[in-house]
Amino acid sequence: MRQDFEKLFSHFKPQEPPAGLFDRIILAIKREQELRHTKRLLLGFLFLLVISFIATPLSWTMLVSQAGNSGILYFISTAVSDFRVFITLWQDFGLAILESLPITGIIAFTISIGVALFTLRLFLHRKRLLWGYLIHNFS
Repeated sequence: MRQDFEKLFSHFKPQEPPAGLFDRIILAIKREQELRHTKRLLLGFLFLLVISFIATPLSWTMLVSQAGNSGILYFISTAVSDFRVFITLWQDFGLAILESLPITGIIAFTISIGVALFTLRLFLHRKRLLWGYLIHNFS
């Protein structure tokens, strides 16, 4: 009689998971977290790259415009065309050129190029993770 009850209620016993199931679940969770992190990283790279590629031509235009308005091109062309006067008055020419530099345009252009190069370097550094994400996502 006891055996009949054991047979009857044996399906209510908690089943033990197969060996290695917990490890596979943890591995799948870690893989999903890594894919999310990689996706966030890819979106950050693309955002920075787009912003820097939009800002670079605008900052270049601003730099050229400020250089034209500042008169630095006049000082440089005078120094090149009349080199003997430039050698005689090199300190005055140097100070005049430094005073007329378009600092705002130079800083804006340097920052936009720097962000573009930094983003490309990080992208190439993390390329293995990003390519793995793209391959995994589209396969």
